[in-house]
Amino acid sequence: MVVYRRLLLIIVAFLCFVACIGASDGDADPIYIDCVEQCEKTGCVGAKCFQHCNMTSDGKSVGDPWYLQEPLYIKWKKWDCLSGCRYQCMLAREEEREKAGGAPVKYHGKWPLKRAFGIEEPVAVALAALNLAVQFHGWVSFYILVNYKLPLRPTRQTYYEYTGLCHVYGTLSMNFLFWSAVYHSRDVEMTERLNYTSAAALLGFSLIVAIFRAFNVRSEATRVMVAAPVIAFITTHILYLNCYHFDYGLNMKVCFILAVAQLLVWVVWAGVSNHPSSWKIRLVAIEECLIIFFQMYDFPPFWGCLDARAISHAIAIPISYIWWSFIHDDSGYRTSALLKKTK
Repeated sequence: MVVYRRLLLIIVAFLCFVACIGASDGDADPIYIDCVEQCEKTGCVGAKCFQHCNMTSDGKSVGDPWYLQEPLYIKWKKWDCLSGCRYQCMLAREEEREKAGGAPVKYHGKWPLKRAFGIEEPVAVALAALNLAVQFHGWVSFYILVNYKLPLRPTRQTYYEYTGLCHVYGTLSMNFLFWSAVYHSRDVEMTERLNYTSAAALLGFSLIVAIFRAFNVRSEATRVMVAAPVIAFITTHILYLNCYHFDYGLNMKVCFILAVAQLLVWVVWAGVSNHPSSWKIRLVAIEECLIIFFQMYDFPPFWGCLDARAISHAIAIPISYIWWSFIHDDSGYRTSALLKKTK
């Protein structure tokens, strides 16, 4: 256990160090800038040309009045001229950079990734969708367990004191993964805001769940006193991002602090608890450290498709399964303990 704690402290310290590491932006490259400007004028990058640089998909000129243009929901699904030019110029510039022996660089804050069927990050989307399916399975199986398999109180309520919290957690998790998949498929301002605010909401509520379970908080009054400051902070943070200024760096710091805080709460609880399934929390803690690492230490994608975000989603899949497995075990453990007290 001492070795485990020291290892965790070393990992957290290393994460704080690598958080400062960044990468240069390829969108500042004069060759890339000139390529995009020429593409917007001519509609072509080499042999690749874009019809929508001068015409919409239904044949109307981009200079037509707004009421003759395509509806916004149709435009959102397509790649406009600027997006197409940036993507093709990025591929052309990265091909030149690779031939010259240079390393990949970021463009507009993102690594150069190859698209598939119009999806910006196909691997991340597939893994987020798979994680969503695992979360849904875990949540549904938990609902069936506590309501139909485990004994119920005479009032038909569950004995497990954290049933409602787990339902809210499952809902927030699936909401985040849904918007994460949408964001990775099409990065626009709306999907970016929904993705990052959903992540902040999930991490904030995860901290509340960790505090309640680790300290066995069952009194409603105490729960309100503990949860109110966290909910107020997260609500203020989300309102600030969406109504005042969307600060990506600030949001990353807030999410990092929330993730580390709830991680430390669970680690301490798993270290002192005699819960038969506490080893699952230790395993989840180690995997969450890896996720934080890949979120903070961004690196060029492998084979043009597997980046740090995709790896984070891949690691999160077993975490989701193990987490819900622990919730299943914990609900049975707490139900048995409460039934013994009532006899």
